[in-house]
Amino acid sequence: MEFQLLGPFAARHEGRQVLLGSRRQERCLLAVLLLHADRAVTTDRLIDLLWDGTPPASARATVHTYVGRLRAALRPYGVSVETRHDGYAVEGDGHVVDAREFTALVGQAADARDPVERVGHYDRALGLWRGPLLADVADDRLRARLGGSLAELRLSALEMRAEAQLSTGAHHRVVTDLAPLIEEHPTRERLVAARMTALYREGRQAEALQLYLDTRRVLVEELGIEPGAALRTLHERVLRADPRLDRPGPVYAVRVHDQWLPWSTSGHPALEFCNTYAGWGGDRLPGSEWLRDYATLAVWAGHLDLIEERQVTLLREEALRQPDDAALALDEARRFRTDLYACLTDPQDGRAFKAVAAGVEEAARLSVFTRGEDGLGRWQPSPSSGLRLPVRAVAHSAAELLADPRRFTVRGCPSRDCGWLFLDESGRRRWCSLATCGAKRTAG
Repeated sequence: MEFQLLGPFAARHEGRQVLLGSRRQERCLLAVLLLHADRAVTTDRLIDLLWDGTPPASARATVHTYVGRLRAALRPYGVSVETRHDGYAVEGDGHVVDAREFTALVGQAADARDPVERVGHYDRALGLWRGPLLADVADDRLRARLGGSLAELRLSALEMRAEAQLSTGAHHRVVTDLAPLIEEHPTRERLVAARMTALYREGRQAEALQLYLDTRRVLVEELGIEPGAALRTLHERVLRADPRLDRPGPVYAVRVHDQWLPWSTSGHPALEFCNTYAGWGGDRLPGSEWLRDYATLAVWAGHLDLIEERQVTLLREEALRQPDDAALALDEARRFRTDLYACLTDPQDGRAFKAVAAGVEEAARLSVFTRGEDGLGRWQPSPSSGLRLPVRAVAHSAAELLADPRRFTVRGCPSRDCGWLFLDESGRRRWCSLATCGAKRTAG
């Protein structure tokens, strides 16, 4: 049996929801026992938690009644609530609790040496959260008493995932994912440091510096303290454009599974697709083509979260079985990339826009409307797209950008052997990356 506590309380058996407890307090009691992982919780402790220190005279009898009902409801599924001394415990064998699974995955992530593997563990761990702990059966006070350590571990996991993402070159995700988190937790210096680093690596030095100033103001005004030594040192390095802030590994490259991919600088997946080629408008140089084969295209689409990881595996297997079809799909992707680049760099290029529109319309005809983990609906390419799934996913992303006023902030890196595109929403960004093309021009 599976119990979900990281969000609204839910129980499932063989994929089907099981309704447990006719009263909120009854479900809350079961959740308390599950959170204590095979350790007994005394009746006095249960009474204190359920009634927040002001129990009625009948509280002990009510707890006994709740336990009896839960035993009867759980017995058919092989889960037992045992009496231990002056308390109760749920036997730990034979069922899964998402809170324990979350803790285990965070531990696996911390032990993993490969940053890509670490990100995967953190993604799975954080994906278990569907909302606040026991969102429908506990109030904020009880939630803090029961799950303060879990909430802190979740924040730590978010921080550690961001740092692992920086190691893989996925600073675009760090910039996007951490913005709302920092608004909610403006004094978490580790979150701020990760986003400052990510902004710097995207060539957004001024925004990184402003984030530091905003954080310092909050710390001084609300807590009466200055930023810690680590954040102050990072601020100084951003000011100096310290080369130690550059990501490790080859310039522009990140290793994902068995493929080298261009690292992200643009701020949008459709632009990242254009940036799988370097040297637009200049001489074709060795290594300018990143989409060397279909496997690279599939891995790239998964890395940018345009398709699911399981789909990457299936597509690579299908490409081995159907090499001719895979080659055609790769050619189509490269043609779409050329048209999209022309469309974005020259809004008056009617031919390029028509070509992109044709690809978008074809992708729309093979789309399904799904609901994501965040509860929001979205159009996605149908899995029936087969080997053309990556380019269909790119077409969806391109349509979103072309319908967004931000498309008028798209700029091209002026470096002749680059030409990569990026969003310049500040109006002050000059390079795809200050640490690479910007540094080369400064040195020259």
